Amino acid sequence: SLRYLDTLAAQMREAGLPVDLSVEGEPIELSPGVDLSAYRIVQEALTNALKHAGPATARVVVRYGKDDLELEIADTGPGAAASDGEGHGLVGMRERVSLYGGRLEAGPRDGGGFAVRARLPLDASRS
Repeated sequence: SLRYLDTLAAQMREAGLPVDLSVEGEPIELSPGVDLSAYRIVQEALTNALKHAGPATARVVVRYGKDDLELEIADTGPGAAASDGEGHGLVGMRERVSLYGGRLEAGPRDGGGFAVRARLPLDASRS
């Protein structure tokens, strides 16, 4: 769950990917499904950055909004620009997000690197 993001970030740092993690907004209790999906998306995106970005750093932002949970995982590596945007485990991430009626955007960033942004509606988590 998202409670373990610090541990995940530490594991990534040990594996060679410096990760900067920040949480914004008021963390609320999420349903187990949304919580797990959010965690897996971050995990998947960081794993991809570790595998494909080369020497890079990553930044993870978890933002608790009034109606949704936003995730942003961005890296500074040059490696992902060559992909068509559907590799890198993105299909699985898209499936996770669409299960809860959310959205996922992923692609090369201006100025290099790769970013994954996901938004999961919170009302899905309370039903």
